[in-house]
Amino acid sequence: MVSLRVCGPKLSICCTLISVWGFIMLPIMGVLLSKHSLTFAEDLVEDIEFNTTTEFLQKAGERYDEAAKTCYIAGAIYLGSFAFSIWQFFLNRNVANKH
Repeated sequence: MVSLRVCGPKLSICCTLISVWGFIMLPIMGVLLSKHSLTFAEDLVEDIEFNTTTEFLQKAGERYDEAAKTCYIAGAIYLGSFAFSIWQFFLNRNVANKH
């Protein structure tokens, strides 16, 4: 019979913890970016060419929104990683209980 276990019990626990951290951190960053938090301004407004203040604010807002969207997507990927890691943990636990 083919085993569906890809990683061992310790690695699955480690990946679960990292996934939880990523899933908590990235949506919080996404919310802050959606609110145009000044904390991220230095990272987002590099290389923006503008002629007027209005044009600068528009382009900076677009970059904030794009970065927020990227954070939400990465958070969803971490949620998938969490599900996979939990599944691996339970597979390893079931194998350990059989022996």
